[in-house]
Amino acid sequence: MSEEIMDLTGMRCPIPVLKARKRIKTLEAGAKVIIHATDPGAERDFPAFCESQGHKLLSSRWDGDTLILEIEKG
Repeated sequence: MSEEIMDLTGMRCPIPVLKARKRIKTLEAGAKVIIHATDPGAERDFPAFCESQGHKLLSSRWDGDTLILEIEKG
């Protein structure tokens, strides 16, 4: 399966989730996306996005002021 990194740092809500949704739609099921975001709301927004869209949030961790999320397309 493919894996892609999206740098969404510096973007404010709701832009990170909207950009991620647009890109994930183009991928095949099972593809993984690593997202880097700095918006504090991303920690809440991405789990809700994954749940509502049927994707798996594989991991979520902070590295300094950057949130790194790993999502598998459902």
